[in-house]
Amino acid sequence: MKNFALVGAAGYIAPRHMRAIKETGNNLVCAYDINDSVGIIDSISPDSEFFTEFERFHDFASRLKREPIKALDYVAVCSPNYLHHAHITAGLRLGSDVICEKPLVPTEQLLDDVSLVERETGRRLWNILQLRHHQAIMDLKHKVESGNQAHKHEVELTYITSRGKWYMESWKGDPRKSFGVATNIGVHFYDMLHYVFGKLQHNVVHFANEFKAAGYLEYENARVRWFLSIDANDLPESVKGNKPTCRSITCDGEEIEFSDGFTDLHTISYQAILKGEGFGIEDARHCVTTVEHIRTMQPVRATNNEGHPFLQRLVRS
Repeated sequence: MKNFALVGAAGYIAPRHMRAIKETGNNLVCAYDINDSVGIIDSISPDSEFFTEFERFHDFASRLKREPIKALDYVAVCSPNYLHHAHITAGLRLGSDVICEKPLVPTEQLLDDVSLVERETGRRLWNILQLRHHQAIMDLKHKVESGNQAHKHEVELTYITSRGKWYMESWKGDPRKSFGVATNIGVHFYDMLHYVFGKLQHNVVHFANEFKAAGYLEYENARVRWFLSIDANDLPESVKGNKPTCRSITCDGEEIEFSDGFTDLHTISYQAILKGEGFGIEDARHCVTTVEHIRTMQPVRATNNEGHPFLQRLVRS
């Protein structure tokens, strides 16, 4: 049984980490969040210590190091994106491996810094890249790798996840903290595209504002037109009024159905990490650099059939 701490216990994704810790037979020793709406801990790990001040959490975790049987083996980081670097390095310096949500950090420079702290501490940083464990995505990867490598697949990625007015009032709506829509809701898709279609060769942005973004990515084995949005007005008519999310990936005109099968992916990720087979810094480097470039590029007009079909709506409006 391994000892875990959880940073960012009140966040949306934290319960999946709590369940993964429990379902892999391990112990959530303590948790931290500035917010105290963490009652879900009672149903998963009611004996866990909880702190709303990072200093008290860090002091408690540091004192655990005095007794090897109580020392933390892992720190799971689910805090807001802009705090990942600080919480990752704090966890590594506590003498623990760290498991962090995406994006690990916002820039490649900070990724290099975390790599340095890994070497200084002798501990490992693991990234949750759960789509790599999704059966539909693994099947697609196998299909691409076993097919004609000279052929570039035509791919369309559409992800619209409606968010209410609260979103822009939270850290997620602040680009200084979330690093924008493409980073906050798109980074795991960019990882999946690299995982399936190989090295990124070309990266263009066609549209970007605080609510949505669109662009074109070309990989070794695919040409990808992508569109991401948190605006409910972008939902297709067939979806409006029925559900708040549209998640679609087509490859050569064929829909890749991966809406189901998400429930246990964090637990599967934890199982791999506990066996030393998880995804580390270098596995995540490509998606960190991809979103960093998307954030810093000026949008250009789509040419050569590179524009996503939804782009026309944005141009007209």
